[in-house]
Amino acid sequence: MIQRVLVAGVGMVPFATPRKSDPYDALAEAAVRAALADAGTELAMVQQAYAGYVYGDSTCGQRALYRVGMTGVPVLNVNNNCSTGSSALFLARQAVASGAADCVLAVGFEQMQRGALTSHWDDRPSPFERFDTVLDQVGDPVEGVPMAPRYFGSAGAAYADRYGARPETFAAISVKARRHAANNPYAVFRDSVTIEQVLGAPHIYGPLTRLQCCPPTCGAAAAVVTSEEFARAHGLRTDVAIAAQAMTTDTSSSFEGDPLKLVGYDMSAAAARQVYQSAGIGPEDIPVVELHDCFTTNEVISYEALGLTPEGTAEKFIADGDNTYGGRVVTNPSGGLLSKGHPLGATGLAQCAELTWQLRGEAGPRQVEDVNVALQHNIGLGGAAVVTLYEKLR
Repeated sequence: MIQRVLVAGVGMVPFATPRKSDPYDALAEAAVRAALADAGTELAMVQQAYAGYVYGDSTCGQRALYRVGMTGVPVLNVNNNCSTGSSALFLARQAVASGAADCVLAVGFEQMQRGALTSHWDDRPSPFERFDTVLDQVGDPVEGVPMAPRYFGSAGAAYADRYGARPETFAAISVKARRHAANNPYAVFRDSVTIEQVLGAPHIYGPLTRLQCCPPTCGAAAAVVTSEEFARAHGLRTDVAIAAQAMTTDTSSSFEGDPLKLVGYDMSAAAARQVYQSAGIGPEDIPVVELHDCFTTNEVISYEALGLTPEGTAEKFIADGDNTYGGRVVTNPSGGLLSKGHPLGATGLAQCAELTWQLRGEAGPRQVEDVNVALQHNIGLGGAAVVTLYEKLR
């Protein structure tokens, strides 16, 4: 018997650059305490905990949770690259839906270092070896350009070649992200930028400039998920549920030489299809989305992967303002990874927090009108894509 899974409480801390951040365990403690308080429960009621982080030694989840309390609860550490936070949530939801537990905590955190993402293990096979081989075939290697911008810059260049998208189209994503983040006290970058400033920033790779790349960020977010029966029995919040969720990994199509598929287009599309089918709704029914905008180029191609606009039409979708307030669907009201920040392990749970607030009507000046369902999209190269649909319960 599949139990309905509720998001009873969420919490997060303001994201910060590495220079200004507290250590990961302090960040995680604050996010967990906020989520427990929001749910109206305590750690002693939690039956399982999933802790997500990418950069850190083994059992960082235990260290972080021990700051809140030492209840003996099983703690499982999760690492799925940039989709780590959503992967922790996926496991927490499964535990509750299956009846294995009634109250589960998912927490994601990251204490990142300054600079671009790098591999820390050079004495063993890289999980990106197959990806890198394809990337070298489809994109020009440029000395000094970090791995991630090469992947997503190549995808953006391929999209522009295929559909004629202009540099201004990608730059407009950064402008929107900053405009949305201006109303988010948790976001790192809240000052406005213009298209001219975005295009005039130092060039990185393909259509990407520095202002089109998410910053290395530290932060934490958490969610308490419960069965409906448990929430009602203990007087917890029962207003937001996970209506559907899917996780996918790469298929052979990722390695056939299409840069869009190399960065997860097919994974995202497959997960979205599964979610829509399970929930019995379509992308046209979605008023708000938190999607994985690690680079402006990925937001553009994700519009199409998620079915928010047909293939090849993202430029018109953006030009018509259908990706923001007053348009068809508000994308990344939080400011997204570009402006809110992208602490890898925390991102998926920060998206969960934002959409829970949107469904409750608690997003303040970021609030989207008439939100009854909300979609979350989180990917990690290597690869994993998690798409989650939330619903407001009446």
